[in-house]
Amino acid sequence: MKKRNIFAMAMFASLAMLAVSCSDDNEGGGDDGGDETSTVLSGTLTENTTLTANTSYTLNGELIVPDGITLTIPEGVTITAVYDNQVDYILVKQGGKINAKGTASNPIVMTSEQKQSGAWGGIHICGKAPINAEGGTGNSEIGNATYGGNDATDNSGVLQYVRVEYTGYAFDEEHEANGITFYGVGSGTTVDHCEAYLGSDDGFEWFGGTVNVSEMVAVGCEDDSFDWTEGWCGTATNMVAYQIPAETLGAECDCLIEADNNEDNYSATPVSHPTLKNLILVGNNSSANTRGIRLRRGTQVTIDNAVVCGKAKSITLESEETETAMLNGTSSITNTTIAGTLSSENGIYNNSNFAAATGNVDNAIIDYSDFADIIAACSWLEGSWVKYDESASSNGLPNGTTLSGELTTDVTLSANNTYYISGEVIVPEGLTLNIEEGVKTIAVYDDQVDYILVKQGGKINAVGTATNPIVMTAEREVSGAWGGLHICGRAPINAEGGTG
Repeated sequence: MKKRNIFAMAMFASLAMLAVSCSDDNEGGGDDGGDETSTVLSGTLTENTTLTANTSYTLNGELIVPDGITLTIPEGVTITAVYDNQVDYILVKQGGKINAKGTASNPIVMTSEQKQSGAWGGIHICGKAPINAEGGTGNSEIGNATYGGNDATDNSGVLQYVRVEYTGYAFDEEHEANGITFYGVGSGTTVDHCEAYLGSDDGFEWFGGTVNVSEMVAVGCEDDSFDWTEGWCGTATNMVAYQIPAETLGAECDCLIEADNNEDNYSATPVSHPTLKNLILVGNNSSANTRGIRLRRGTQVTIDNAVVCGKAKSITLESEETETAMLNGTSSITNTTIAGTLSSENGIYNNSNFAAATGNVDNAIIDYSDFADIIAACSWLEGSWVKYDESASSNGLPNGTTLSGELTTDVTLSANNTYYISGEVIVPEGLTLNIEEGVKTIAVYDDQVDYILVKQGGKINAVGTATNPIVMTAEREVSGAWGGLHICGRAPINAEGGTG
């Protein structure tokens, strides 16, 4: 049985909200100029749309960003896919843009009400950069949107400090949704500090394109951590794949990297040839036929400074085209340490060739028994944007988060952080607000009444210390600035009728 997450928070904010109106078929709705607002995201956007920082939204069905439209998502936004009979996913079509800019301490989190892998459909971005599918264009596996073209510098927006959780929804036996999928995405797009967490399919997949990425993390993805095909020729710097131990995850994951050129034409151009630098890849299954980096179907690659462990076959080469490119130097693997050996289907490039290449070491003893070991080796992982342990204390709300509305799950305010209160914060029956020592909450000075209300059956566990107390204050440091703390219990009172 899989260990499930209790971290994600989904609060209904009473701040500025997104105006999204959609037709019954989710095609062509939008703002009609009225005052209707909602925290529910659904349908096709008809105008540029900006979400509100540190606010929670609900994703209900498909959210489509069409040609000419930009969806802007600032830091601290949480988007939670509804657990119902609809497929929830975000699709950015050619010419559309998603500008999602979180921070290390206040990332953007896209999650699901159902805290298990395969719960929703992830993010799909379609660009106009070259691919090697027949005819030079294709249609996305999810949403059937066109991708590919001749604009290598095409810009589909920005993804920075974005975490997607519990993706991998199976549309049918042939189509499962990755965490984030790049379809013909161009080099004008900015992608860094992104994580795919507990997905039932791939963490990240590239279908051609030229997009460059950095600081990419895949944790607990049950299929491949990273996957490419159809001629991806970008760069990837600082990549981590960590497959949670099978006894904890409940699944034996597939490859750490699975790489193709084109499954129907191994020589199709442009040939897949990304350049990868600084990789730590840790598998969770060392049985006989498991593979770490799987290079096949004509793909080429340049890899420098990688560590691969946790798979019986650390690196495999599986086509004449792929092996020949490695032998003649078109492809290369250097400064790479593997716990096992390299194996090849045709024997054109073998483990002896690998061991003789610059800086390579095979059959090494590599111990990344805990994700904390990886963090120690990669300073860029620091901050609260990366999630790796379901029970980790870092799963508290990020420093600087604004609380507003009614909690829908247990929430922890982490020690020594500062949080803001805007309007009412309600802890309903069955939920708990945990406040650790040294926390400061600050009521925002605006036109709303700010207070915390714990209803009957709800709990607040606020535990400070004599030297590190919890402080609840206001931006406006005068008496009467905010509404204080209100706790409602079930103990006897002497009001008429016994309740108030």
